[in-house]
Amino acid sequence: MQTALELLRQSGIANLGIGNIVMFLVAGVLIYLAITREYEPLLLIPIGFGAILANLPLAEMGSYGEGIISLIYEGGIRTELLPPLIFLGVGVLTDFRPLLGRPLTFLLGASAQLGIFVAALSAGYFLGFDYGEAASIGIIGGADGPTSIFLTAQLAPHLLGPVAVAAYSYMSLVPIIQPPILRALTTKEEREIDMPQAIPVSKTAVILFPIVTGVLASLAIPSAAPLIGMLMFGNLLRECGVTERLRKTAGGSMIDIVTIFLGIAVGATMDAEHFLTWRTIQILILGAVAFSFSTAGGIVFAKILNLFLRKKINPCIGAAGVSAVPMAARVVQKFVSDNTDGRVNPLMPAMGPNVAGVIGSAVAAGVFLTLLG
Repeated sequence: MQTALELLRQSGIANLGIGNIVMFLVAGVLIYLAITREYEPLLLIPIGFGAILANLPLAEMGSYGEGIISLIYEGGIRTELLPPLIFLGVGVLTDFRPLLGRPLTFLLGASAQLGIFVAALSAGYFLGFDYGEAASIGIIGGADGPTSIFLTAQLAPHLLGPVAVAAYSYMSLVPIIQPPILRALTTKEEREIDMPQAIPVSKTAVILFPIVTGVLASLAIPSAAPLIGMLMFGNLLRECGVTERLRKTAGGSMIDIVTIFLGIAVGATMDAEHFLTWRTIQILILGAVAFSFSTAGGIVFAKILNLFLRKKINPCIGAAGVSAVPMAARVVQKFVSDNTDGRVNPLMPAMGPNVAGVIGSAVAAGVFLTLLG
Protein backbone atom coordinates (compact mmCIF):
# COMPACT_ATOMS: atom_id res chain seq x y z
CA MET A 1 0.00 0.00 0.00
CA GLN A 2 2.83 2.36 0.89
CA THR A 3 4.49 1.67 -2.46
CA ALA A 4 1.25 2.40 -4.30
CA LEU A 5 0.83 5.67 -2.41
CA GLU A 6 4.41 6.64 -3.22
CA LEU A 7 3.85 5.94 -6.93
CA LEU A 8 0.69 8.02 -6.84
CA ARG A 9 2.49 10.86 -5.05
CA GLN A 10 5.16 10.94 -7.75
CA SER A 11 2.71 10.64 -10.65
CA GLY A 12 1.65 13.45 -12.92
CA ILE A 13 -1.92 13.14 -11.66
CA ALA A 14 -0.94 14.12 -8.13
CA ASN A 15 1.02 17.12 -9.43
CA LEU A 16 -1.60 18.33 -11.89
CA GLY A 17 -2.47 21.98 -11.34
CA ILE A 18 -5.26 24.24 -12.53
CA GLY A 19 -2.81 25.92 -14.92
CA ASN A 20 -2.06 22.60 -16.61
CA ILE A 21 -5.76 21.90 -17.06
CA VAL A 22 -6.36 25.35 -18.54
CA MET A 23 -3.53 24.79 -21.01
CA PHE A 24 -4.98 21.41 -21.97
CA LEU A 25 -8.17 23.28 -22.87
CA VAL A 26 -6.22 25.90 -24.87
CA ALA A 27 -4.41 23.13 -26.74
CA GLY A 28 -7.72 21.40 -27.36
CA VAL A 29 -9.17 24.55 -28.91
CA LEU A 30 -6.18 24.86 -31.26
CA ILE A 31 -6.49 21.22 -32.35
CA TYR A 32 -10.27 21.55 -32.71
CA LEU A 33 -9.95 24.62 -34.96
CA ALA A 34 -7.25 22.90 -37.02
CA ILE A 35 -9.38 19.80 -37.61
CA THR A 36 -12.92 21.15 -37.89
CA ARG A 37 -12.22 24.53 -39.52
CA GLU A 38 -8.91 23.63 -41.18
CA TYR A 39 -7.22 26.72 -39.68
CA GLU A 40 -3.51 26.18 -40.48
CA PRO A 41 -3.73 22.47 -39.51
CA LEU A 42 -0.16 21.68 -40.49
CA LEU A 43 1.03 23.96 -37.69
CA LEU A 44 -1.81 24.27 -35.19
CA ILE A 45 -1.96 20.50 -34.62
CA PRO A 46 1.78 20.17 -33.78
CA ILE A 47 1.59 23.38 -31.70
CA GLY A 48 -1.50 22.17 -29.85
CA PHE A 49 -0.04 18.75 -29.09
CA GLY A 50 3.26 20.33 -28.09
CA ALA A 51 1.33 22.43 -25.56
CA ILE A 52 -0.25 19.27 -24.15
CA LEU A 53 3.16 17.63 -23.76
CA ALA A 54 4.63 20.74 -22.11
CA ASN A 55 1.92 20.70 -19.43
CA LEU A 56 2.29 17.08 -18.37
CA PRO A 57 3.68 17.40 -14.80
CA LEU A 58 7.12 15.82 -14.21
CA ALA A 59 7.31 14.56 -17.81
CA GLU A 60 10.02 17.05 -18.84
CA MET A 61 8.46 17.45 -22.28
CA GLY A 62 8.57 21.25 -22.45
CA SER A 63 10.93 23.31 -24.57
CA TYR A 64 12.35 24.95 -21.45
CA GLY A 65 13.07 21.65 -19.68
CA GLU A 66 15.68 18.98 -20.23
CA GLY A 67 13.78 16.44 -22.32
CA ILE A 68 13.73 15.50 -25.98
CA ILE A 69 11.72 18.51 -27.14
CA SER A 70 14.13 20.89 -25.43
CA LEU A 71 16.83 19.41 -27.67
CA ILE A 72 14.75 20.31 -30.73
CA TYR A 73 14.12 23.78 -29.32
CA GLU A 74 17.75 24.46 -28.48
CA GLY A 75 19.14 22.94 -31.68
CA GLY A 76 16.48 24.12 -34.09
CA ILE A 77 15.01 27.39 -32.82
CA ARG A 78 17.55 28.98 -30.50
CA THR A 79 20.22 28.34 -33.16
CA GLU A 80 17.96 29.97 -35.82
CA LEU A 81 18.05 26.80 -37.94
CA LEU A 82 14.42 25.80 -38.51
CA PRO A 83 12.80 29.11 -39.61
CA PRO A 84 15.29 29.69 -42.46
CA LEU A 85 14.74 26.11 -43.59
CA ILE A 86 11.02 26.83 -43.72
CA PHE A 87 11.85 29.85 -45.88
CA LEU A 88 13.86 27.60 -48.20
CA GLY A 89 10.74 25.49 -48.74
CA VAL A 90 8.55 28.58 -49.11
CA GLY A 91 10.91 29.89 -51.79
CA VAL A 92 10.47 26.67 -53.75
CA LEU A 93 6.67 27.01 -53.51
CA THR A 94 6.54 30.72 -54.41
CA ASP A 95 6.05 32.09 -57.91
CA PHE A 96 7.34 35.67 -58.15
CA ARG A 97 6.02 36.21 -61.69
CA PRO A 98 2.92 38.15 -60.51
CA LEU A 99 5.24 40.54 -58.70
CA LEU A 100 7.71 40.85 -61.59
CA GLY A 101 4.83 41.42 -64.02
CA ARG A 102 3.62 44.35 -61.89
CA PRO A 103 6.66 45.75 -60.04
CA LEU A 104 4.53 48.55 -58.61
CA THR A 105 2.82 46.03 -56.34
CA PHE A 106 6.12 45.65 -54.48
CA LEU A 107 5.22 48.95 -52.80
CA LEU A 108 1.92 47.48 -51.61
CA GLY A 109 3.77 44.59 -49.97
CA ALA A 110 5.99 47.10 -48.19
CA SER A 111 3.11 49.33 -47.07
CA ALA A 112 1.28 46.31 -45.65
CA GLN A 113 3.99 46.04 -43.00
CA LEU A 114 2.56 49.15 -41.31
CA GLY A 115 0.98 47.11 -38.54
CA ILE A 116 4.37 45.74 -37.50
CA PHE A 117 5.59 49.17 -36.47
CA VAL A 118 2.26 50.36 -35.06
CA ALA A 119 2.04 47.35 -32.75
CA ALA A 120 5.73 47.53 -31.80
CA LEU A 121 5.49 51.20 -30.87
CA SER A 122 2.25 50.60 -28.97
CA ALA A 123 3.79 47.71 -27.01
CA GLY A 124 6.91 49.68 -26.15
CA TYR A 125 5.48 53.10 -25.36
CA PHE A 126 2.05 52.33 -23.93
CA LEU A 127 2.24 48.86 -22.39
CA GLY A 128 5.74 48.78 -20.96
CA PHE A 129 7.28 45.99 -23.02
CA ASP A 130 11.02 46.35 -23.56
CA TYR A 131 12.31 46.99 -27.08
CA GLY A 132 13.02 43.35 -27.89
CA GLU A 133 9.61 42.24 -26.67
CA ALA A 134 7.88 45.06 -28.54
CA ALA A 135 9.62 44.17 -31.80
CA SER A 136 8.69 40.50 -31.36
CA ILE A 137 5.04 41.43 -30.82
CA GLY A 138 5.01 43.84 -33.74
CA ILE A 139 6.27 41.27 -36.23
CA ILE A 140 2.95 39.42 -35.81
CA GLY A 141 1.57 42.08 -38.15
CA GLY A 142 3.55 40.58 -41.00
CA ALA A 143 1.34 37.46 -40.81
CA ASP A 144 4.43 35.30 -41.21
CA GLY A 145 4.86 32.58 -38.60
CA PRO A 146 8.47 31.53 -39.33
CA THR A 147 9.61 35.17 -39.29
CA SER A 148 7.84 35.75 -35.96
CA ILE A 149 9.56 32.70 -34.48
CA PHE A 150 12.95 33.66 -35.95
CA LEU A 151 12.85 37.15 -34.44
CA THR A 152 11.26 36.27 -31.10
CA ALA A 153 13.68 33.41 -30.43
CA GLN A 154 16.49 35.97 -30.51
CA LEU A 155 14.95 39.06 -28.93
CA ALA A 156 12.35 37.67 -26.48
CA PRO A 157 12.49 33.85 -26.24
CA HIS A 158 10.25 33.87 -23.14
CA LEU A 159 7.43 35.21 -25.34
CA LEU A 160 7.84 32.64 -28.09
CA GLY A 161 4.69 30.67 -27.26
CA PRO A 162 2.22 33.59 -27.19
CA VAL A 163 3.80 35.30 -30.22
CA ALA A 164 3.80 32.12 -32.32
CA VAL A 165 0.23 31.24 -31.38
CA ALA A 166 -0.91 34.79 -32.19
CA ALA A 167 0.94 34.81 -35.51
CA TYR A 168 -0.44 31.50 -36.73
CA SER A 169 -3.91 32.14 -35.32
CA TYR A 170 -4.27 35.44 -37.17
CA MET A 171 -2.84 33.88 -40.32
CA SER A 172 -5.59 31.27 -40.17
CA LEU A 173 -8.23 33.94 -39.46
CA VAL A 174 -7.46 35.99 -42.58
CA PRO A 175 -10.85 35.09 -44.15
CA ILE A 176 -12.60 36.47 -41.05
CA ILE A 177 -10.47 39.54 -40.25
CA GLN A 178 -9.84 41.05 -43.68
CA PRO A 179 -13.29 41.30 -45.37
CA PRO A 180 -14.72 43.84 -42.85
CA ILE A 181 -11.62 46.01 -43.27
CA LEU A 182 -11.87 45.76 -47.05
CA ARG A 183 -15.54 46.70 -46.91
CA ALA A 184 -14.87 49.69 -44.65
CA LEU A 185 -11.97 51.14 -46.62
CA THR A 186 -13.07 50.68 -50.24
CA THR A 187 -16.01 51.94 -52.26
CA LYS A 188 -18.18 49.97 -54.67
CA GLU A 189 -16.53 51.76 -57.60
CA GLU A 190 -13.04 50.89 -56.37
CA ARG A 191 -13.91 47.22 -55.98
CA GLU A 192 -15.05 47.16 -59.60
CA ILE A 193 -11.70 48.29 -60.98
CA ASP A 194 -10.52 45.52 -63.30
CA MET A 195 -6.80 45.14 -63.86
CA PRO A 196 -5.35 44.06 -67.21
CA GLN A 197 -2.99 41.15 -67.63
CA ALA A 198 0.51 41.74 -66.30
CA ILE A 199 3.41 42.12 -68.68
CA PRO A 200 5.05 38.81 -69.67
CA VAL A 201 8.06 37.81 -67.58
CA SER A 202 11.05 36.20 -69.28
CA LYS A 203 12.86 33.09 -68.06
CA THR A 204 15.98 35.20 -67.58
CA ALA A 205 14.13 37.60 -65.29
CA VAL A 206 12.74 34.88 -63.02
CA ILE A 207 16.20 33.35 -62.67
CA LEU A 208 17.98 36.65 -62.03
CA PHE A 209 15.36 37.89 -59.55
CA PRO A 210 16.24 35.56 -56.63
CA ILE A 211 19.96 36.07 -57.17
CA VAL A 212 19.84 39.86 -57.41
CA THR A 213 17.24 40.30 -54.66
CA GLY A 214 19.02 37.93 -52.30
CA VAL A 215 22.33 39.74 -52.75
CA LEU A 216 20.98 43.29 -52.56
CA ALA A 217 18.67 42.68 -49.59
CA SER A 218 21.37 40.86 -47.65
CA LEU A 219 23.93 43.59 -48.36
CA ALA A 220 21.49 46.28 -47.25
CA ILE A 221 20.30 44.43 -44.10
CA PRO A 222 22.71 41.58 -43.24
CA SER A 223 20.50 40.47 -40.33
CA ALA A 224 17.81 39.49 -42.83
CA ALA A 225 20.18 37.29 -44.83
CA PRO A 226 19.22 33.96 -43.16
CA LEU A 227 15.59 34.42 -44.18
CA ILE A 228 15.94 36.30 -47.48
CA GLY A 229 18.93 34.22 -48.58
CA MET A 230 17.18 30.90 -48.03
CA LEU A 231 13.94 32.17 -49.55
CA MET A 232 15.72 33.22 -52.71
CA PHE A 233 17.83 30.07 -52.85
CA GLY A 234 14.64 28.02 -52.75
CA ASN A 235 13.13 30.14 -55.51
CA LEU A 236 16.22 29.66 -57.66
CA LEU A 237 15.85 25.89 -57.26
CA ARG A 238 12.28 26.30 -58.51
CA GLU A 239 13.04 28.48 -61.51
CA CYS A 240 16.39 27.30 -62.84
CA GLY A 241 14.88 24.14 -64.34
CA VAL A 242 17.87 21.85 -63.72
CA THR A 243 17.47 20.92 -60.02
CA GLU A 244 14.18 19.03 -60.05
CA ARG A 245 15.23 16.56 -57.32
CA LEU A 246 16.33 19.36 -55.01
CA ARG A 247 13.16 21.34 -55.74
CA LYS A 248 10.93 18.37 -54.88
CA THR A 249 12.86 17.64 -51.68
CA ALA A 250 12.93 21.23 -50.41
CA GLY A 251 9.29 21.89 -51.29
CA GLY A 252 8.07 18.48 -50.11
CA SER A 253 9.57 16.15 -47.54
CA MET A 254 12.06 18.66 -46.10
CA ILE A 255 9.56 21.43 -45.38
CA ASP A 256 7.15 18.86 -43.93
CA ILE A 257 9.77 17.48 -41.53
CA VAL A 258 10.89 20.96 -40.47
CA THR A 259 7.26 22.02 -39.94
CA ILE A 260 6.70 19.09 -37.58
CA PHE A 261 9.77 19.92 -35.48
CA LEU A 262 9.09 23.66 -35.52
CA GLY A 263 5.44 23.28 -34.55
CA ILE A 264 5.89 20.86 -31.68
CA ALA A 265 8.88 22.76 -30.24
CA VAL A 266 6.97 26.05 -30.35
CA GLY A 267 3.90 24.41 -28.80
CA ALA A 268 6.07 23.02 -26.03
CA THR A 269 7.01 26.56 -24.99
CA MET A 270 3.37 27.00 -23.91
CA ASP A 271 3.64 25.64 -20.38
CA ALA A 272 1.28 27.22 -17.88
CA GLU A 273 4.05 29.15 -16.14
CA HIS A 274 5.07 31.02 -19.29
CA PHE A 275 1.75 31.23 -21.12
CA LEU A 276 -0.93 31.98 -18.53
CA THR A 277 -0.03 35.59 -17.88
CA TRP A 278 -1.59 39.00 -18.47
CA ARG A 279 1.19 39.58 -21.00
CA THR A 280 -0.23 36.82 -23.20
CA ILE A 281 -3.61 38.56 -23.39
CA GLN A 282 -1.88 41.82 -24.27
CA ILE A 283 0.11 40.07 -27.00
CA LEU A 284 -3.02 38.55 -28.52
CA ILE A 285 -4.72 41.95 -28.55
CA LEU A 286 -1.68 43.69 -30.02
CA GLY A 287 -1.39 40.94 -32.63
CA ALA A 288 -4.92 41.70 -33.80
CA VAL A 289 -4.07 45.41 -33.92
CA ALA A 290 -0.90 44.69 -35.90
CA PHE A 291 -2.67 42.49 -38.41
CA SER A 292 -5.53 44.96 -38.89
CA PHE A 293 -3.21 47.91 -39.43
CA SER A 294 -1.12 45.90 -41.92
CA THR A 295 -4.24 45.08 -43.92
CA ALA A 296 -5.37 48.71 -43.79
CA GLY A 297 -1.91 49.99 -44.69
CA GLY A 298 -1.85 48.08 -47.96
CA ILE A 299 -5.35 49.23 -48.93
CA VAL A 300 -4.80 52.89 -48.07
CA PHE A 301 -1.46 53.03 -49.88
CA ALA A 302 -3.08 51.57 -52.99
CA LYS A 303 -5.69 54.33 -52.83
CA ILE A 304 -2.92 56.92 -52.54
CA LEU A 305 -1.12 55.45 -55.56
CA ASN A 306 -4.34 55.77 -57.57
CA LEU A 307 -4.19 59.54 -57.12
CA PHE A 308 -1.11 59.55 -59.36
CA LEU A 309 -1.80 56.66 -61.74
CA ARG A 310 -3.51 56.95 -65.09
CA LYS A 311 -4.41 53.24 -65.05
CA LYS A 312 -5.92 52.70 -61.64
CA ILE A 313 -5.28 49.60 -59.56
CA ASN A 314 -7.92 47.85 -57.51
CA PRO A 315 -7.07 48.99 -53.94
CA CYS A 316 -8.38 45.73 -52.52
CA ILE A 317 -5.21 43.98 -53.66
CA GLY A 318 -3.30 46.04 -51.09
CA ALA A 319 -4.82 43.85 -48.37
CA ALA A 320 -2.92 40.90 -49.84
CA GLY A 321 0.35 42.61 -48.90
CA VAL A 322 0.44 40.66 -45.65
CA SER A 323 2.55 37.59 -46.22
CA ALA A 324 -0.09 34.92 -45.55
CA VAL A 325 0.56 33.25 -48.92
CA PRO A 326 -1.63 32.48 -50.80
CA MET A 327 -4.55 32.83 -48.38
CA ALA A 328 -4.61 36.64 -48.33
CA ALA A 329 -4.70 36.80 -52.15
CA ARG A 330 -7.55 34.29 -52.22
CA VAL A 331 -9.51 36.29 -49.66
CA VAL A 332 -9.14 39.42 -51.80
CA GLN A 333 -10.19 37.45 -54.88
CA LYS A 334 -13.32 36.10 -53.18
CA PHE A 335 -14.25 39.45 -51.64
CA VAL A 336 -13.99 41.36 -54.92
CA SER A 337 -15.67 38.62 -56.95
CA ASP A 338 -18.58 38.40 -54.49
CA ASN A 339 -19.01 42.18 -54.54
CA THR A 340 -18.97 42.43 -58.34
CA ASP A 341 -21.09 39.36 -59.13
CA GLY A 342 -18.03 37.62 -60.55
CA ARG A 343 -17.12 40.33 -63.06
CA VAL A 344 -13.77 41.19 -61.42
CA ASN A 345 -11.40 38.44 -60.28
CA PRO A 346 -8.07 39.94 -59.13
CA LEU A 347 -6.33 36.76 -57.93
CA MET A 348 -3.14 37.16 -59.97
CA PRO A 349 -2.84 40.93 -59.35
CA ALA A 350 -3.25 40.20 -55.62
CA MET A 351 -0.48 37.60 -55.70
CA GLY A 352 2.05 40.36 -56.51
CA PRO A 353 1.76 42.20 -53.18
CA ASN A 354 1.18 38.87 -51.43
CA VAL A 355 4.60 37.45 -52.33
CA ALA A 356 6.16 40.89 -51.83
CA GLY A 357 4.85 40.74 -48.28
CA VAL A 358 6.99 37.67 -47.60
CA ILE A 359 10.07 39.69 -48.48
CA GLY A 360 8.78 42.74 -46.59
CA SER A 361 8.22 40.92 -43.30
CA ALA A 362 11.66 39.31 -43.47
CA VAL A 363 13.26 42.70 -44.12
CA ALA A 364 11.32 44.21 -41.18
CA ALA A 365 12.64 41.43 -38.94
CA GLY A 366 16.16 42.17 -40.18
CA VAL A 367 15.73 45.86 -39.34
CA PHE A 368 14.68 44.99 -35.78
CA LEU A 369 17.62 42.60 -35.37
CA THR A 370 20.05 45.19 -36.68
CA LEU A 371 18.79 47.84 -34.26
CA LEU A 372 18.12 45.64 -31.22
CA GLY A 373 19.98 42.37 -31.62
